[in-house]
Amino acid sequence: MKNLVNLLKNKKLTISSMESCTGGLLSSEITNIDGSSKIFKLGLVTYSNEYKQLFGVSEKTINEYTVYSNEVSKEMAKTVSNIAKSDFGIGITGMLGTKDPNNENNNINTVYISIYNKQDDAYNNYKIEAYGNTRIEKKMYIVNFVREMLYEICK
Repeated sequence: MKNLVNLLKNKKLTISSMESCTGGLLSSEITNIDGSSKIFKLGLVTYSNEYKQLFGVSEKTINEYTVYSNEVSKEMAKTVSNIAKSDFGIGITGMLGTKDPNNENNNINTVYISIYNKQDDAYNNYKIEAYGNTRIEKKMYIVNFVREMLYEICK
């Protein structure tokens, strides 16, 4: 994560995140790095549909595509970037471990990630399978994936 934080600092770029299934682990890993306050603007953990909507994800999008979709991760990424006025917004949603009785899509360990680039008004979207034996291993897999993708986008 240190290489990513340093790259963003050198390029004077900022990021923010709206996380669901990772429960703030991406934000935590970023803020574990000295000097991350220069690049990290805001981290939201919107674990429920209600709070995704409160922070700007449309109920219509959730109902049409389910909360576990690229459409929702895109709205999460753009919304948090706009709220924080950051160069990049990261949206992460997915289901780890057990089925969610409150949402129709039950693709366990499928995760949707969007990285929104405000300058280009463009998205990099990913659908991945989270690997690991435990929930924390799966979360770390996702965080490492995001770190690698963001580094590639920004270099």
